Amino acid sequence: MHHGLSRILAYFPELNDKQISLLGQLAEGYFYWNERINVISRKDIDNLYEHHILYSMAIAKFRPFLPGEHVVDVGTGGGLPGLPLAILFPESHFHLIDSIGKKIRVVKALTGDLQLRNVTCQKIRAEELKNRYTFVTGRAVSKFDVFRQQTRHLLKKPAPGSQGGIIYLTGGNIENHISPALQNITVVPVSAYFSEPFFETKKILFASS
Repeated sequence: MHHGLSRILAYFPELNDKQISLLGQLAEGYFYWNERINVISRKDIDNLYEHHILYSMAIAKFRPFLPGEHVVDVGTGGGLPGLPLAILFPESHFHLIDSIGKKIRVVKALTGDLQLRNVTCQKIRAEELKNRYTFVTGRAVSKFDVFRQQTRHLLKKPAPGSQGGIIYLTGGNIENHISPALQNITVVPVSAYFSEPFFETKKILFASS
């Protein structure tokens, strides 16, 4: 087993054999595709497990998705954080969108190879999407203010007693992301979940629907 995968298992001991195998296949798929279409920065592909797969899984620590919930991953790039989350939550539905066709081509190929039946993907801009979802996810797509404005219309009204919203992964200075006008944002350091130095500057931003 790749040492990156064993570190993921240390944080997610509940993963079953199928999920472990799928995460390994996902990583192999990224190594394969990245040679052909640059979906992960070339210098960062060696840190794939930590900087991309585990980082995506921080969302699962913040809010495990429930069976039947619909999640849209906006600006998914090569499928992050959407694909690792879809492996973690096979009973939830994930719609991965990006405006760049070659990235969605990679996501479609990976989804097919891994036979992830709970994933759909589409080349479309968030502004053009008409469906409604329990959650919107994103990773370092744009400033959070901007991302929130572009994706707010995608959230359905939460049922009484339940909660949906936008869950966003980002690094660096939060002040750059949030204007004082935008209140009600929860900020959680990813270092609350994962101890590697990479995560010290990473945050989860959450705005409830």
